[in-house]
Amino acid sequence: MKSVGLIFFPAFDWCITPDHPEREERLLYTRDQIEEEGLLDLPEFREYRPRLATDHELSRAHVFVPNIRAHLTESHRIAAGGAIAAADLVLRGTEKRACALVRPPGHHSMRFVHGARGFCLVNNEAVMVEHIRQQLGPQAKIAIVDTDVHHGDGTQDIYYNDPNVLHISLHQDGRTLYPGTGFMNERGGPGAFGLTVNVPLPPGTGDGGLLYVIENLVLPILKEWQPDIVVNGAGQDNHFTDPLANMEVTAQGYARLTELLQPDIVVLEGGYSVEGALPYVNLGILLALAGLDYSQVVEPDLERVKPRQAQRVTDHIAWLVDELGQMWAGRKGVDLEAHFGKGKFFERKRMVYYDTAGITETQNGKIRLCSSCAGWELVESRSDRYAYATVAVMLPWNACPGCRGEAEAAYQEQISEKKAKKVVFCDPERDKVLGCTN
Repeated sequence: MKSVGLIFFPAFDWCITPDHPEREERLLYTRDQIEEEGLLDLPEFREYRPRLATDHELSRAHVFVPNIRAHLTESHRIAAGGAIAAADLVLRGTEKRACALVRPPGHHSMRFVHGARGFCLVNNEAVMVEHIRQQLGPQAKIAIVDTDVHHGDGTQDIYYNDPNVLHISLHQDGRTLYPGTGFMNERGGPGAFGLTVNVPLPPGTGDGGLLYVIENLVLPILKEWQPDIVVNGAGQDNHFTDPLANMEVTAQGYARLTELLQPDIVVLEGGYSVEGALPYVNLGILLALAGLDYSQVVEPDLERVKPRQAQRVTDHIAWLVDELGQMWAGRKGVDLEAHFGKGKFFERKRMVYYDTAGITETQNGKIRLCSSCAGWELVESRSDRYAYATVAVMLPWNACPGCRGEAEAAYQEQISEKKAKKVVFCDPERDKVLGCTN
């Protein structure tokens, strides 16, 4: 049996609209179920309070345009702070594992934040991971396994070029579901190629398919990579009753996934079957985290619906796992010049749509191709809500002296040229975020 610390925050005063799927009832039914089953009376569980995340903690993971206070509510701060509080329970040895049942969710929130997208404004997991790294030091290795039905595109964006963060996302194929990304060829930047692993699952995937991926792909990768901390972004919208997706996973499947993965920290993401899924899925996850029997956790619609996984889905998942396993095994032998070029920088242009806020953002970015570290980055961002440019100059963890000098010079150059209204300098290893508004 394992001791589990529980952080619970339903965000009573925050919703997009009163009848929106992302509303406070998402967690209130879970709270009722936990109390009815007497979980908090068991010695394996203890509940703790969340806290407010500070501006500095949020700025480690995000560049807010025009600023933090233009977007954030207290609920967003508490959700992120609740994830940090869960991490501290594990880091300090207070509990063996921790679970942050908090909302609003966050895994669609990227490095730049012009507004909300996919119901997300603050990436709770990324804010938490940066807090963990400040505690454990620059060599700490963190694995994030995102099991939400939607691709964790925001988390991927933040850690795309970070060699000390492994990001694995299991999700419904982006050709059939928001946000339309998360394909197998999205494998990371030049400094972290191969450490982004996307598993685009076909619609109709059930317990068998999800667990096959965990056992035959995710666990072997984790065993080889040997992370210091494993985080599960536990979206619960793969459930067969979820109104926003097309999957066939049950509460038993989620519990078994948790039992196999053995995450140190679980952070709630999506899941919008408020009455039919979340109370039972959360109950199963918590029991599995504590090493307790979850075999009697059964949803009320299970016998009526009888979810099943078609053979063609099973066959496709077996092919996916084989292909991704080969890609993982061969990641170090890939010709990076073929992917990122031979010049001094790898440059890319991107357009990001904020579906919740109705904003379109354009980015021009470049990553220094460096043989000694992951390389510093410069990204210029603007949107149709905030048309002026915002520039971020970002150092990686374990930056080499050459990249540090170039990045500091680039930051000063951006300030002196005054081409951008806002210029930000991020130095995670020294835990500094500097900003200049022109």
